[in-house]
Amino acid sequence: MIENHSTRTWTADNGNGTFTNPLFYDEFSDPDLIRVGDDFYLTGTTNHTFPGLPVLHSKDLVNWTFLSYAFDRLDLGPEFRLEDGEEIYGQGIWAPCFRYHNGTFHIFSNVNGHTTQLFRAINPAGPWTRTAMKCVLHDLSVLFDDDGKIYVVWGYQGLQFAQLNDDLTDLIPGTQQPLLLKDKGLGEGAHFYKIDGQYFLTSAWFEGRMRMPCARSDRPEGPYEINQAVSMDEDFGLAEGYRMWESRERPFDVVPQNTLDGGRNSLHQGGIVDTPTGEWWGFSMMDANSVGRLTGLSPVTWQDGWPYFGLLGNLKRTPRTWTKPNTGHTALPHAPYERSDDFSTPQLKAIWQWNHTPDDSKWSLSERPGFLRLHSLPATDLWWARNTLTQRSIGPVSIPTVELDASGLQVGDVAGLALLNLPYAWLGVRYDEQGLTIEQFEQRTGETTHTSLNGTRVWLRAHCDFLREEGQFFYSINGEHFEPFGAPLALIFQTKTFQGVRYSLFHFNTQGVSGGYADFDGIDVHEPHPHGLMKPIPYGQTITLSPFGDDLFLVVKEGSLRATSSADALVEGAAAQFQVVDCGLGRVALQAAGGYVSVSESGEATRIEPIVKPGETETFQWTETLYGDLILLSLVTHRHLRVERKSGAIFADHPGPKPDRKDGSCFCWNLAGAK
Repeated sequence: MIENHSTRTWTADNGNGTFTNPLFYDEFSDPDLIRVGDDFYLTGTTNHTFPGLPVLHSKDLVNWTFLSYAFDRLDLGPEFRLEDGEEIYGQGIWAPCFRYHNGTFHIFSNVNGHTTQLFRAINPAGPWTRTAMKCVLHDLSVLFDDDGKIYVVWGYQGLQFAQLNDDLTDLIPGTQQPLLLKDKGLGEGAHFYKIDGQYFLTSAWFEGRMRMPCARSDRPEGPYEINQAVSMDEDFGLAEGYRMWESRERPFDVVPQNTLDGGRNSLHQGGIVDTPTGEWWGFSMMDANSVGRLTGLSPVTWQDGWPYFGLLGNLKRTPRTWTKPNTGHTALPHAPYERSDDFSTPQLKAIWQWNHTPDDSKWSLSERPGFLRLHSLPATDLWWARNTLTQRSIGPVSIPTVELDASGLQVGDVAGLALLNLPYAWLGVRYDEQGLTIEQFEQRTGETTHTSLNGTRVWLRAHCDFLREEGQFFYSINGEHFEPFGAPLALIFQTKTFQGVRYSLFHFNTQGVSGGYADFDGIDVHEPHPHGLMKPIPYGQTITLSPFGDDLFLVVKEGSLRATSSADALVEGAAAQFQVVDCGLGRVALQAAGGYVSVSESGEATRIEPIVKPGETETFQWTETLYGDLILLSLVTHRHLRVERKSGAIFADHPGPKPDRKDGSCFCWNLAGAK
């Protein structure tokens, strides 16, 4: 039995009055978020995994609690069950619209090949009812107006507008009209609001650099004034990982990783919400490579009547770390899910979802208490294996370990731990005429690695680094000493499943019959970096600072902050040393030889001021990029420190790090005297 299950999981709340994006470091795509009184509710896309449409609750917009799924199963044909050679990978249910009206919660959502589905509940914790609407509304957003009319906007690369009937089953005849054509630059992922008598639309645009445009009008049907971007280029410095666009079977057409500043990972699809205290906040998703699409939270700055994501001095860019929203409520840091599971409870934990609709007669938590038992069903390979139980992978690094008792396997059975993706990979146990073998299979290469298994119990592990986009399998026969097994794996983002890598427990039979059973004695998901900082802020300590990828160090020279070569004698003395002073809220001042590092209001001068106590001009939000590089956000300019390599000058004018990490805004720090 796996002992000491990991309980630490990614939590956005830093415990000091700040939070760090993403809200969840696992996939939460196409988010829609509403406020009802003092409470916030959130849901998002779940595609082909069931149960679907999670409903989360929060009082502070940062810490979220799982309440329910809007539905447990959705069975609209054999493709939902992986039967008759049909599947719904990347389809199923997606792009939900969350609304509350007259005491009822509503979630409208698309289903490929079927009409739009409506889920309703009086209590967001359930039960929920489902109604199939009579129309198909791609990426819809519904607005219950204060005059009693119900409007809907939907579309892809261009938006349509209409009125819904009172029972929310169909469009009112004669009300449909084009709202915005493709040339206006709005389309997918619309969010429709009425704010202070004006109508607002946010949308997502994918051609070229991903961005979030916005439109506003005095009338719901328009005409609309367009702002081409209220959020753009914020990817927190994340480089593009491996991509697969066209080929969906071997040979897989995989595009290598690159650090070009292409704007393809940027926050782009989402909307806005206000707090009871009058603040406005934005929520949106970003493509974060093979871990999936993540949700970010941004302060909203209204300027010229537009809701810009970001701070006044840095509009359209979302700070990765910032002060928590003022909602009038506080909450202890917590995450919505427990990822490790010893299968000792009567029901599966909320983190689990089935790959397609399961056959409930072929799995059990009670046949052998304390174990998940999966009975095998016939399948040619993992892609077609029914009753595969999945949970979202989590970044930036996570390590799932499962214990498998293979004593119930029959000839033709294969069971184990998979990285469900396209291409997928798995490590498991196969039972053939020669007995039990440990086997690893990588779909991308078609390569198989195997070794004999003495006994029937084995521990299977996957080490997944979603910053390097690399995975590696390990196994153990005693649960203590783990051996690497098979070659390292490229972790790939693709648009067939439209999901990130999923940690999956599987069991299928390759001989066309129902075979035996596999018993999983728990899963442990370890996260080495479950918080917003990989290294704690070195309050009260003295550090040196060096731009990432450069042989340069920051020094005090002639009363200014400068960058100089490591060969400069100043690097060896007090001129290159900075004491980190705690200013609260995860903010610091840098005390140097002769005073504090101080920023001018324009950000064009960074000098050393001989003052007694640091103020706002000397204060920086200590933040890390997704890779763990230090970036220092000035509270005066709302922009980051940057080294100009040619001159060695330091400015506080940088909007945010670029994916190559060599733009002069990413720093490495070490304790003074450390090598």
